[in-house]
Amino acid sequence: MAEELIPVNIVIGDRTYRIKIRPADEEAVRNTVKIINDKIVEFKTQFSAKDMQDYVAMVLVWYATEQTQQTQSSIESNELKDRLHQIEAILDKMNA
Repeated sequence: MAEELIPVNIVIGDRTYRIKIRPADEEAVRNTVKIINDKIVEFKTQFSAKDMQDYVAMVLVWYATEQTQQTQSSIESNELKDRLHQIEAILDKMNA
């Protein structure tokens, strides 16, 4: 049976959105919304923009870039681990 979705209200950039999420995701969603709103405040102090949509767009680009960089770091880390395992296997064969 599919997990029931719960309705929650989130506020991003002075706008309220009603979304449905899994109860298990509520904390993560609220943390993400907090990060987004904190970043909007930060960008408002650093840059002048026409309206809130400009700040939300800036945060969207920042957030997507962060996710891409984290994904790339994870891929590089996994590649490094794989290579180290290969080297360890070679060393084990040499010592056998």
